[in-house]
Amino acid sequence: MPDELADGPSAVLFDMDGTLVDTEGLWWEACAEVASGLGAPLPAADQEVLFGLAAEDAAEHVSRRAGGDPPPAAVTTMLTDAFTARVKRGVTTLPGTVALLDALRAAGIPAGLVSASPRAVVDLVLEAIGEDRFRLSVAAGDSARNKPAPDPYLAAARRLGVDPVACVAVEDSPTGIASARAAGCAVVVVGSPYRGVSGRMVRVPSLERVDLPMLRLLAATARPGDRNNGRREGG
Repeated sequence: MPDELADGPSAVLFDMDGTLVDTEGLWWEACAEVASGLGAPLPAADQEVLFGLAAEDAAEHVSRRAGGDPPPAAVTTMLTDAFTARVKRGVTTLPGTVALLDALRAAGIPAGLVSASPRAVVDLVLEAIGEDRFRLSVAAGDSARNKPAPDPYLAAARRLGVDPVACVAVEDSPTGIASARAAGCAVVVVGSPYRGVSGRMVRVPSLERVDLPMLRLLAATARPGDRNNGRREGG
């Protein structure tokens, strides 16, 4: 086993919305409000489509439903403003979040936040959870591409100076899971009906079921040949 993984993981990289804080409902409310205001109400089935998407990608969807007027760039601003307004009213930290983050800090394992939400929203949530609990944060626009591309997780690992293969990502959406897996991270899937669990993945009902032995065991499943496999942002 590589030394980097012996007492691993080298870092634990957390998704934000629906993983650490209960904001998925707020995101759906923002999307539904904007779409209705454009005369293109969203069907309930679109909630799954928009789950885990960055604002730019969600705006593409809403703009298409509205016939392309206004264009996606304008819809992105509308969605971001509507979502930010809701988050400013307060967010609920999901069970197990603070205890796990504090356990990682006590063990000297860096925690990073890797989110598809805008920087303004990420900073509000960091303030609510405690910014000092995270070594870094990556928001939408901080990497060349958003989730499901691997770029956000690759950016976080690069900034921490670690191999993404030695990291564990904690995710709840198919979009985020795809991003983390493409970067080479092991993945903890939290509270999701996601059915594609295989390889270096484990599914748990909540963060209350995640502890350091689980994370270390998951990180240790990396094979020496998996390291430095040439993954790059934007490629």
